[in-house]
Amino acid sequence: MKLSELKPGAKGKIVSMASVPAIPRKKLMAMGVLPDTDVTVIRIAPMGDPIQVRVRGCDIALRMSLATNIEVA
Repeated sequence: MKLSELKPGAKGKIVSMASVPAIPRKKLMAMGVLPDTDVTVIRIAPMGDPIQVRVRGCDIALRMSLATNIEVA
């Protein structure tokens, strides 16, 4: 399942970020978005982009195009 498919309030665990391009992947990893990390979708913007997620107690806004590349379980 993709991170972009989770509904607000849903939780998941990051499985893979292999599809994310190298530069954004490094930035996300520096912010704590790592494999085997729990993630919660807080809300989705009214127009559908961006998506707000909570990782390790911090809220991060991600573009839907990046969230589509992150695999969660």
